[in-house]
Amino acid sequence: MSTAVVVGSGPNGLAAAVLLAREGVQVTVLEAADAIGGGTRSSEAILPGLLHDHCSAIHPMAVGSTFLQSLDLARYGLEWRLPEIDCVHPLDGGTAGVLHRSLSRTATGLGLDGGRWRRLFGGPVAAYDELAEDIMGPLLRIPSHPLRLARFGIPALVPATVLARMFTTEEARALFGGVAAHAFQPLHLPLSSSIGLGILTAGHRHGWAVAAGGSRSITDALAALLVDLGGKIETGVRVRSASHLPTTDVTLFDLAPTAVADILGDRLPARIARAYRRFRYGPGAFKVDFAVEGGVPWTAEPARRAGTVHLGGTFAEVAATEREISAGRLPERPFVLVGQQYLADPGRSVGDVHPVWTYAHVPNGYTGDVTEAIIAQIERFAPGFRERIVGRTVRTTSGFAEYNPNYVGGNIMTGAKNVRQLVSGPRLTLSPYEVGLPGYYICSAATPPGPGAHGMCGAHAAEAALRYLHRTARTR
Repeated sequence: MSTAVVVGSGPNGLAAAVLLAREGVQVTVLEAADAIGGGTRSSEAILPGLLHDHCSAIHPMAVGSTFLQSLDLARYGLEWRLPEIDCVHPLDGGTAGVLHRSLSRTATGLGLDGGRWRRLFGGPVAAYDELAEDIMGPLLRIPSHPLRLARFGIPALVPATVLARMFTTEEARALFGGVAAHAFQPLHLPLSSSIGLGILTAGHRHGWAVAAGGSRSITDALAALLVDLGGKIETGVRVRSASHLPTTDVTLFDLAPTAVADILGDRLPARIARAYRRFRYGPGAFKVDFAVEGGVPWTAEPARRAGTVHLGGTFAEVAATEREISAGRLPERPFVLVGQQYLADPGRSVGDVHPVWTYAHVPNGYTGDVTEAIIAQIERFAPGFRERIVGRTVRTTSGFAEYNPNYVGGNIMTGAKNVRQLVSGPRLTLSPYEVGLPGYYICSAATPPGPGAHGMCGAHAAEAALRYLHRTARTR
């Protein structure tokens, strides 16, 4: 029987382990922390019974993941739940861009821009299940559906600042810009539309779902399946060098490229070691979880029913904010994401006290306290919010890096999503999961298709590892 070790138990590490175990490989997962899950961990951080997601929270890319769908994780307790409204981007004055799962309903709400929204998303949404085969994997390859990919890819190449000009209303521009800002990149750069277009297309197809019982339910289900398949998970085991790795047929790293370079050291080919050590990390996140009595009193009524709320004002303001952050400066009003997962999953609340999940985009490694700036940005669109806060907990950029070493400088994307790294991953190659040593692979969100609890990075890396095992088996 072939053997494998997976270092890291985030959704990608566990996805890789499950795929290998399903093919008869004996798998052991090594996790440095005391609990599995990476960015999908959840806990009662403020009040007993009040459940908060530590990082990953809303899952438009995961609910439609072809790999996760193939596993029947409902048998292991994974249940997806949808809010009434997916996302709202409020504006000063009480208006808002409102995103529904329904493309038609979203377009109707955008008024003059409804037809443009339909033209941009109608084709990709209708073909999403086939399109996902191409956009949820390496981009440097021959696509399975070239015409559909071109229909999606041409707008994705355009800077978000240019694509936003197709809309005439501030509500539509802001709604698009807030989702595009998930890339943690300046919106005037090429490909800065791509992540936003991917999230919006996936959301219109499958919705912006949350996992019942917290994001930890995703990796808890993967772990339970892995154990059923004969795999093992060991927590509290930190791998610092190659000498700490057990002898095995294949090894996969759910780690940042710089960490892989540190572990493998001189064993890595010099050109790959240089690429991994030059890997760039983008802006960071400063996170505040709130316990809020009665929920957030949003001025824009649809935001009171939305699972996600983006706070950044107009598209122009969001674009200016992202430029400042990438230049290493914190704006007075940072872009803030608010998660109200309890609206879809009421069991996270305690009576009339609700968990409200927030983070602000900040420069990488930012050392200041952004708590008041986050509260002020919420107050801007929900006057009276401050008086409803009954508890809070903070995670700084250094706190993120300590919580998950993949989040260097608080960069929860596991790397800057600039043109080079978005297209090719940690290095320019047709095989982004291979690290240049036979039997060694990287499967973290630094590889295509990037961040999210979809598990596709791990699945693709495991497929590469299986091909290697099959080749070596034939030569024995």
